[in-house]
Amino acid sequence: MDITHSQGATMHPSRFDDTGRGQATSDRMEVRRLTRANRLWGSNGVTFGPDGRLYVAQFLAGQISAVDPASGDVEVVVPLDGPVEAPDDLAFGADGSMYIADLTPGRVWRRGSEGTYTLVSDQVSLPNGITCVGDRLFVNEMKMNGRLMELFPGGGDPAVLTDGLALGNAMQLGPDGCLYYPQMMRNQVWRIPPDGGVPELVAEEVDDPVAVRFDRGGVLVVLSRGMAGLVTRIDLNTGARTVVASGIVGLDNAAFDHENRMFVSSFASGGIAEMHPDGRTRVVVPQGFDGPFGITVDLGGTVYAADHFRLASPDVSGPGPGPGPGSGSGAGSGSGEDGDEPGVVTHELIYAVHNVTADDGLLHLTSQLGDVRTHDPVDKITRVRATGLDQPTGIAVAPDGSLVVAETGAGRILRIDDTDTVSVLAEGLDHPLDVAFDGEGRCYVSDDRRGAVLRLEDGAAVVVADGLGAPQGLAVRGDELFTVEVAHRRLRAISPRTGESRIDAENLAVGLPPGITRTEPEPIPGVPGRPRQFAGLAVAPDGALLVSANGEGSVLRLTGPAE
Repeated sequence: MDITHSQGATMHPSRFDDTGRGQATSDRMEVRRLTRANRLWGSNGVTFGPDGRLYVAQFLAGQISAVDPASGDVEVVVPLDGPVEAPDDLAFGADGSMYIADLTPGRVWRRGSEGTYTLVSDQVSLPNGITCVGDRLFVNEMKMNGRLMELFPGGGDPAVLTDGLALGNAMQLGPDGCLYYPQMMRNQVWRIPPDGGVPELVAEEVDDPVAVRFDRGGVLVVLSRGMAGLVTRIDLNTGARTVVASGIVGLDNAAFDHENRMFVSSFASGGIAEMHPDGRTRVVVPQGFDGPFGITVDLGGTVYAADHFRLASPDVSGPGPGPGPGSGSGAGSGSGEDGDEPGVVTHELIYAVHNVTADDGLLHLTSQLGDVRTHDPVDKITRVRATGLDQPTGIAVAPDGSLVVAETGAGRILRIDDTDTVSVLAEGLDHPLDVAFDGEGRCYVSDDRRGAVLRLEDGAAVVVADGLGAPQGLAVRGDELFTVEVAHRRLRAISPRTGESRIDAENLAVGLPPGITRTEPEPIPGVPGRPRQFAGLAVAPDGALLVSANGEGSVLRLTGPAE
């Protein structure tokens, strides 16, 4: 049967399928979404363009979209298979050109009004905050000892105004003619004249300042990137401050329209909201999952998803409220039809989290930073179990309580015992992604490059099924294995005993959107770029299968035979 939506809503066009119908189909199982599809792949830098639309950089996707602030309609302007790899902020010049800070490759681009791209500079490391002052272009670096510099689109080396920044980010020219910029690691806001000079401290003890903006009245507005969604307003004449909590987790940036209405973005969950001075919000584009990637279910039925910047769950409280007061901890509320579907609740902001498995009240996590952690969701305590791994992805708990991890980049399967000692269970694999155990304690591995599901036997990998289309998420239910074949967008059930298999669901919104191909860049040590594609799979206590529909930003629940 075709996918059904919670509350029977009709979807807006999604980032995966612009018909918006959600084409997942199955002859054996009922398929429904636990969350709405997310139309934005995260939302970072925002600015109003010459056409009055709000332009949104999406670092996780590598694309830029234009949003109609009245209707919430979203149009992709810079596609995710274009020359821009990881846009984090953007600004428009006086001639209508769009300037883009391409974070991880260290590039700054100019996109002309006719749609052509020109590389302005590749001499900036981790460019983030970017702003135009008339015909002049300024950018800063999001790193320790970062620089703030002027770039010259017509040619020439960057001119450094100042250095020593402790993670710069979104900046803007103030009413006094100075450039204002945050230093995130120091909880400070600074300013400097565009022609250079001595930097001046403007404000300190500002909670995690991620963006500095000015409203139409010249009031300094500072966004904080934490769980509360704090916004601090500072009167430059008196130094007086007001702080309000929006409830939008992971605020990233803001823009003011000609009526002085403030629109904000969230790196953690995407979406766009209009935010009033008292903290109330009106959702323009609802929030949702940026991925999700790995997924798990605890014994109480709570679904947890690894969503790159956070650990999050479908909002079991039901649909968000309509336009009006704040949307809560990342759950969001919907404008139009999207408001009829549940959103997402953020539990913790955890950077680069990629997979998760639940066991005995704890959550075990793998990270694109190369570590494995165990997190207590009640006490909020996290224990590091291993570091320095090469792209750890799949994680499962073995019958003896040890953690078993697919070290994807090294082609190995690792075991981490209760003393955090790491040993090798198997090596020489092509590209192991996920791991799962059956009821008899046998370990299975999905290998997307080999196109196979394997079983480990005395350190060797024995083929259970091959000829598959990039199998990723892997789970065991009863005497059957299930895997998500991302290349074919389908769920396959496999008999470990005979190797026979069948297709249980098709047309899943997993992987990149149809027709999109691109090569993922090699990861930069210590700097997670775009998340590696991974469509997770889990079995709920009631036997339902859960799929990370990372192509559209939702979670699918499949129920049917043999539960």
